[in-house]
Amino acid sequence: MTATPAAPAPPPLPDGHEFSADPARVDVARVHRWLSTDAYWALGRDLAQQQAAMTGSLNFGVYDAAGAQVAYARVVTDRATFAWLCDVYVDPAARGKGLGTALVARVREELRPFGLRRILLATHDAHAVYARLGFAPLERPEHFMALQPL
Repeated sequence: MTATPAAPAPPPLPDGHEFSADPARVDVARVHRWLSTDAYWALGRDLAQQQAAMTGSLNFGVYDAAGAQVAYARVVTDRATFAWLCDVYVDPAARGKGLGTALVARVREELRPFGLRRILLATHDAHAVYARLGFAPLERPEHFMALQPL
């Protein structure tokens, strides 16, 4: 078995911005507003559903110098073999500064100690962002299936 090469250090956050894995810092109302009104994958998601999703997940944020949340990511994981990176979102007013790339790179580093075999995600339009961080198309997509909706 070949060792996986070490990932490069996460790119720096813009001055004054801070990454946090503390779920208590997440601005739940802001995240819900972002996702339910502006994220194609979560349009119309109600607050109770968002809160339940957050409770069952790892939650990450980026905060500006004033402490306001400007980006969010959520990971569903068993902390042993698998993770699903989802709900990655950067406030429209904060886009174009590299916050999304820096956020996902830091999330990847937070997950590294778990020794996960696979981290999956789905994206409609941000393939290049994730590719810079080591994500690649599934080697055998024909092995994957989905059950939706229940």
